[in-house]
Amino acid sequence: MNAKTTEHLHDFAIGLDQRAPEEIASLLAGGQLAAAVMVQHAISGICAGAKAMAQSIRVGGCLHYVAAGSSGLMAAADAQELGGTFSIPAAQLRIHMAGGLPTGVEMPGDTEDDTDSVLLAMSDVSAQDTIIAVSASGSTPYTVAAAERAKSLGASVIGIANNAGSNLLNLADHAVLLETPPEVLSGSTRMGAGTAQKIALNMLSTLMAVDLGHVHDGMMVNLRADNIKLRHRASGIVSQIAGVSIVDAGRALDDADGDVKTAVLIASRGLTPDAARVLLNETAGHLRPAMGQTP
Repeated sequence: MNAKTTEHLHDFAIGLDQRAPEEIASLLAGGQLAAAVMVQHAISGICAGAKAMAQSIRVGGCLHYVAAGSSGLMAAADAQELGGTFSIPAAQLRIHMAGGLPTGVEMPGDTEDDTDSVLLAMSDVSAQDTIIAVSASGSTPYTVAAAERAKSLGASVIGIANNAGSNLLNLADHAVLLETPPEVLSGSTRMGAGTAQKIALNMLSTLMAVDLGHVHDGMMVNLRADNIKLRHRASGIVSQIAGVSIVDAGRALDDADGDVKTAVLIASRGLTPDAARVLLNETAGHLRPAMGQTP
């Protein structure tokens, strides 16, 4: 049997194709749930990695998401959400996916062995940057090579893998082991392993946002309100935090040029937009101390 847990045969794999669809579906759902639970064992590494990510953003560095295949899709999805959700500047985000981001339905598998392209792509990495490298096996050549190069350049490396003792976890500054059980469909890490990876990635970026002051009482106070839905959400956030009507919240948002934190201070403290921005600068973007509140 392969030493990699991600390649092991599931206990109920034998005769899987002869079972009733309802039974197979139940096994598939159970596999996802079992994989998700394993993220709880990686809390320490996730928290340390999130702090490194926040520091990179704070000092003007970049976050580099690196992966291949299904892991690459998970990583790319998290990276692409950071602009709209937390207003992380695009200039501070990079996605390095083996073969490039797909533009169609095909995703060639041999690109994960292409170490030359990723080494070239990582040539501009600096010590201020953080690398989020994801590989279910922990041994994907593309991903491991990128992590090795980034580390040699002084960047912080977060390694996310589903196999203990793998190369990626061994070289990472912040190792996130997601020791998910064997897949119901052996080796198909787009399933349980991918689910755990998505959860871990979402946790990393959300914890980073909390550290940066972009979350207040579970609300996204640094979102980019660039559509009707998000404009309504932003108004609701300002209304909730400042304790004002939706109408007054909308006016404050207009005065703040759409910036939620600034609008909250305008609505709650009667500050001018400029005074609100100065205060937020003094509190490193954290709204609670700017409102004169203690945790």
